[in-house]
Amino acid sequence: MTRLSVNLNKIAVLRNSRGGREPDVVAAARACLDAGAHGITVHPRPDARHIRHVDVLALADVTREHGVEFNLEGNPFAPPREGYAGFLALCERVRPAQATLVPDGDAQLTSDHGFDFVRDAATLRPLVASLQALGCRVSLFADAGGDMRAAAATGADRIEIYTGPFAEGFAHGDMDALSACTATARSAQAAGLGVNAGHDLNQANLGAFLSAVPGVQEVSIGHALIGEALYDGLATTVRRYLALCGIASAGGSPR
Repeated sequence: MTRLSVNLNKIAVLRNSRGGREPDVVAAARACLDAGAHGITVHPRPDARHIRHVDVLALADVTREHGVEFNLEGNPFAPPREGYAGFLALCERVRPAQATLVPDGDAQLTSDHGFDFVRDAATLRPLVASLQALGCRVSLFADAGGDMRAAAATGADRIEIYTGPFAEGFAHGDMDALSACTATARSAQAAGLGVNAGHDLNQANLGAFLSAVPGVQEVSIGHALIGEALYDGLATTVRRYLALCGIASAGGSPR
């Protein structure tokens, strides 16, 4: 079965838009975990547009209490600044189960591309080793069609396939991006990498994705899940995603 990690960035966006502490990201995390989610994901940005340093510390405690994985995403090249210690410093502080490296900049509204592994492998290699020395599994954000041999040369444990183009194509009946994701997953696994996936996955497209893409170990879903939960509630929405993960995996996807 594919594991579900719920991304709570959007809960923090709502809180920050008003100030104060509501909605509470810790309470949201507990609700998701009580509903059966396998882990929690957050992506603290240097500009603190949503998840903040204190949220990372609190959520690390919650995931430890529940015995589930904490996935911390971020750009390891972004310099520290006031209120943001830097990605490696945060990982050293909380020791997440998984550190997902993403090449995003301040000007990006959201993560919208993976690493160029041929260009970036030498720079990523020591960062990957440093994170693994902290006990973190390391995943690298990757475009479908990226060079998976070069990704494996970084020493990383997994890739996370950027599924934005798949979701866009799926919405318009175009399956070319799905084929690219399938080929990338197979290439990554042949190179010794595990496969995660995330970005714009939702209840409408997740089943098709997991049925076609082999051996996806984890999906990280936030934007759509939180939006759907506004109508149906967090617990119900999380359970529906878990059902999709289990049904797709049980349906004969190759491993």
